[in-house]
Amino acid sequence: MTNAGEAGGAPPAGAAEAPEVAAIASGYAFTGQALDLGALLWDGRCRPDAPVRIPLPMLNRHGLVAGATGTGKTKTLQLIAEQLSAQGVPVFLADIKGDLSGIARPGQPNDRVQGRAGEVGQHWTATGFPAEFLALGGLGHGVPVRATITSFGPVLLSKVLRLNQTQEQSLGLIFHYADTKGLELIDLKDLRAVVAFLTSDEGRAELKDIGGLSTATAGVILRSLTAFEAQGMTDFFGEPEFDTADLLRTAPDGRGVVSVLELPAVQDKPLLFSTFLMWLLADLFHDLPEIGDADRPKLVFFFDEAHLLFGDASRAFLESITQTVRLIRSKGVGVFFVTQTPKDVPSDVLAQLGNRVQHALRAFTPEDQKALKATVRTFPKSSYDLEELLTGLGIGEAVVTVLSESGAPTPVAATRLRAPESLMGPVDAAELDAAVRGSALHGRYAQAVDRESAYERLRAAQPAPTAEPRPAKKEEPSLVEQVVGSGMFKSLARSVGTQLGREITRSLFGTARRRR
Repeated sequence: MTNAGEAGGAPPAGAAEAPEVAAIASGYAFTGQALDLGALLWDGRCRPDAPVRIPLPMLNRHGLVAGATGTGKTKTLQLIAEQLSAQGVPVFLADIKGDLSGIARPGQPNDRVQGRAGEVGQHWTATGFPAEFLALGGLGHGVPVRATITSFGPVLLSKVLRLNQTQEQSLGLIFHYADTKGLELIDLKDLRAVVAFLTSDEGRAELKDIGGLSTATAGVILRSLTAFEAQGMTDFFGEPEFDTADLLRTAPDGRGVVSVLELPAVQDKPLLFSTFLMWLLADLFHDLPEIGDADRPKLVFFFDEAHLLFGDASRAFLESITQTVRLIRSKGVGVFFVTQTPKDVPSDVLAQLGNRVQHALRAFTPEDQKALKATVRTFPKSSYDLEELLTGLGIGEAVVTVLSESGAPTPVAATRLRAPESLMGPVDAAELDAAVRGSALHGRYAQAVDRESAYERLRAAQPAPTAEPRPAKKEEPSLVEQVVGSGMFKSLARSVGTQLGREITRSLFGTARRRR
């Protein structure tokens, strides 16, 4: 039985020859390129002569970084991201707490860092990495990331609006109608205008042959959109839409660009940012070609606070996540979910995650004990007492198992992790803003654009105003009443549909294929 939380030190003579240590060490003795996670822990001592690593080609087999709050998950993300960048692989990081921006600046040497480096056999050098800072809708410090309603699609939008299955299906009909009629849904007002038309006396017949749209369901959707806007969400939907190909860049020196999505400004809207990250992943899935097995990933995507994505998710949403994670591997994209316990991730998704870094778990309550036992059962058989080990790990220590170069799971290894070489903390706001203004992406995405789309086309369909004054007592009709009462909308929609000639192609998530 081991106690991995004790202080490290040099192994006694002959200790590295222990059969268990030799067996674990041989499981991580890869011949190709690999990322260095740290050094093996055995019998309470750190073994720098037994490094724990992940083969670079296996990073697109996905992974899980889990552990209780304060156990070092964020630093593990930073450590892996640094090494991927150094080997020419672009990385995407969701910065929930705002403390990953330091990856762009060299770290600060101190006794703690130097001590950790000495324990694990790390040649630590303060290093900053090429980084791009992004922000949802421009809220916060970063280049604005926007998506159109059309490209976001009905499944993801239903998740954001917390619609039930019936309402989600009805929203799918609305998108189907808008797609086939060429009514582009760019922002929230476009969607609202189309919903209002389809529940009017004249518009109701448009969906009659495919199920129709009830007034009650339309009312729920419209109220949800209104509440969504009231939370300041309007800026997330619009143009210019972010091109996810910009996440695949390398710096002039060949290192991969680390795209950091700054999310502190929307911490109180977790459902929005987690769903928006799925849009990014779905869009990448659209555009990237199949490459099969490659010597390195095209991109590795870190999905922080993953439990927020799966909470209250519809069956269709969960099925889409599972299929996307399963299929995007062959396009060279790795996805790492970061959360507190493996049970936060549905079993069908968890089964796709070949690489595991499990930080300490707490077992203070019966529920904690249940989660601990469930976590232990997800690991391969090992020489460790995992229940005791997982509750005794120190900060910056973890239980690791990854896929070897042959695709087989490596032995379970208690590991003292390396120290990141970039700054372990945020850079100040002024420095962030200066980096954003100097970004090559700033000129492309900073300024919002509102071009003609469904809302404007509906307005254009209303009859021209006459010179005759309206009766003083007659109430001014609303925009929707003017549009649907004009008798012109049907001919407009049909003519636009004829011009486009086909429905927009949509993905597993109902997201629209980008028009390049």
